[in-house]
Amino acid sequence: MRRPARRGTRGDGGARGDRSDRGQVAIEFVGTVPLILLLVAAVWECVLIGYAFSLAGNAADEAARAGAVGRSCEEAAGTHVGSAWNMTVACSETGGVVTARVSLNLPLLYPGLDIGVPIEGEAGSPKEEEE
Repeated sequence: MRRPARRGTRGDGGARGDRSDRGQVAIEFVGTVPLILLLVAAVWECVLIGYAFSLAGNAADEAARAGAVGRSCEEAAGTHVGSAWNMTVACSETGGVVTARVSLNLPLLYPGLDIGVPIEGEAGSPKEEEE
């Protein structure tokens, strides 16, 4: 013989359900949102770090190429990097090779707010003589 289902049990389909679970989804949502936001911020910081390395390398390449033909290294590097990155450029020539070193400050969440850790790019180009 089968017993009738009790009120409030699974399969009952009662209108109210168990009152001890009320608000549980809201509490879990409030608890996980900061963790999700922290994860998104960490991923964004990794993207910015990668972009900063790319910018530093490209700016160093451009500065070395400009220095190889007698133009200003600093000006060539500055055209490829915005002012918010706090860039410093050092160019030198040794043995017929122009070397450029570009240093950017590591951004924290957006360029302009940095933590003082330098990201460097270095490039060299042979000195070109005029004919």
